[in-house]
Amino acid sequence: MATEVIVPKMGQTVETVRLVQWLVKEGDQVHRGDPILEIETDKATFEVEAPASGVLRVIEHKDGEEVPVVTRVGIIAARDEDISALLSGGAKQEKVATEPEVEAPTTAAPSTAMEAPTPAERSALRRVFASPRARRRAREAGLTDLSGIQGTGPGGRIVEADVVAYLEQAARPQPAAPAAEVTPLARRVAADLGVDLSKVTGTGPGGRITREDVERAAREAAVAPTVAVPETAKVSEVVPLRGIRAVIAQRMSESYRSAVHVTEFTEVDATELVELRTRLKEDGVPVSYNDLIVYIVARVLPEHPALNSALVGEEIHYYKAIHIGVAVDTERGLLVPVIKDVDKKRLSQIAQEFASLAQAARDGRISPDDLTDSTFTITNLGMYEIDGFTPIINPPQCAVLGIGRITDKPVVREGQIVVRKMMVLSLSFDHRIVDGAPAARFLQQVKYLIEHPHLLLA
Repeated sequence: MATEVIVPKMGQTVETVRLVQWLVKEGDQVHRGDPILEIETDKATFEVEAPASGVLRVIEHKDGEEVPVVTRVGIIAARDEDISALLSGGAKQEKVATEPEVEAPTTAAPSTAMEAPTPAERSALRRVFASPRARRRAREAGLTDLSGIQGTGPGGRIVEADVVAYLEQAARPQPAAPAAEVTPLARRVAADLGVDLSKVTGTGPGGRITREDVERAAREAAVAPTVAVPETAKVSEVVPLRGIRAVIAQRMSESYRSAVHVTEFTEVDATELVELRTRLKEDGVPVSYNDLIVYIVARVLPEHPALNSALVGEEIHYYKAIHIGVAVDTERGLLVPVIKDVDKKRLSQIAQEFASLAQAARDGRISPDDLTDSTFTITNLGMYEIDGFTPIINPPQCAVLGIGRITDKPVVREGQIVVRKMMVLSLSFDHRIVDGAPAARFLQQVKYLIEHPHLLLA
């Protein structure tokens, strides 16, 4: 029996994937469970396994194509099996439990109104759930794209009445769109910067134009300087900016343009923390310095809610949950796996969970859901012998904590020069949300617990 190869859902946030490469060719024999295709989200690469044994008869989307999730990309069947019915049925659709989904008849229909859609129609109708009567009415009206119709049937399915209502609405003259609302502050900033508000897209509630929208429009209107490339330089390789690299570029640029970055540094005596980690490992509890600092930060954040917040439009959202993202260097770029509800977990749980997430990130097999919803970020460059740095905030978060290396240094203690294990912490925060003194108090408390880790038991 013929089986469709479907791009699986990749968590709640991924809508499209890129087909990296087919691992088999049309006509190859495959076995159920064999990896046959590599796909890439904006965060990781995954393998798609053969859903059945047989011959890969058809590849419908080629390497490098972007396709929505839950799209059919191939068909597996016996070598001599007739698959013409599947080929005429268009792309795979999700099923609605209350009514079977029909995209086109799989056998010849007696009426021309029920003919199978053309290839162009199948492309336009892909991933739109509609009843056969709705599709027929749309074809009769010359409407090939149903994506703009709001479905009122079960599960949001488009029924015939929805198509009729859409056609009637399209036939009516449409009133001019009302001018977008503008906050008073945005109007003043626009006047100062010479920004035409009619050309600004509002991102505030109900499309309202905010100060951030005006400032963004002003930056985008500025002419970027021409980059001079040395004439004698030879380009060894040109790589498209896409996938994880493109996401990092977009998010870091967004953060640098929008947030008001301030970074505070403090030097910490980590001698007691090093001794604690050594004792834990000797007692069979393998923890890293990242695990210990994540544990400490999760205990400090509840007392400093401004650092566990985000600026959304003109509102500051304070989060109840504490989800800490920890940056992980991978061959494909920087990923930030998220440990959820860290304040409710024991140190050993944090260590086990982060080890698993970090390995999955390095292997390119981490779930997109494990890379989302962080409320605070920690990044550690100590293993690369970096003393201190200025980390960039992961938008829309308020802050990110940077960790430098632990190194032996001579310090003065009670009038004596002694050697202690010192490290530098760097806290970058958004000055629009929190001021320097509250951020410093947070950093001071983190420092104190690193220097007195026994207090974590209190």
